[in-house]
Amino acid sequence: MADLVITAASVVAGTNSTRDVGTAGATITAGQAIYLDAATNKWLLSDNNGTGTRQVHGIALNGASLNQPISIHKSGDITIGATLVAGTDYWLSGTAGGLCPRADLATGMDAVQVGIAKSTTVLAVDVQDPGVTLA
Repeated sequence: MADLVITAASVVAGTNSTRDVGTAGATITAGQAIYLDAATNKWLLSDNNGTGTRQVHGIALNGASLNQPISIHKSGDITIGATLVAGTDYWLSGTAGGLCPRADLATGMDAVQVGIAKSTTVLAVDVQDPGVTLA
């Protein structure tokens, strides 16, 4: 398998969405996994191959460039704009902002679960990050 191929225009928060707003610290596309950088107080792309970026605080609900406003889906249901496999868990991938199935994680990556597919279109976001690096 591979990272989800997300159509940004199809990303929509569900009615049970917990949201936040902030400022983008880089170019971000709707549907990408992001985190709040404590040093700059701006939202950046999560990346399981990076240093200090292996965390997910939400999913971008809109696209934004540096210093533009960004809306963040923090938990609850989201129509992610990609084809999911119902019942499959999705994780932070090694691609900046990407989401992938568990089978795509590799040695050295952190086990950061983003959510579980409720259907072929809806992801139930409930980020779990036990701080474990895969051996």
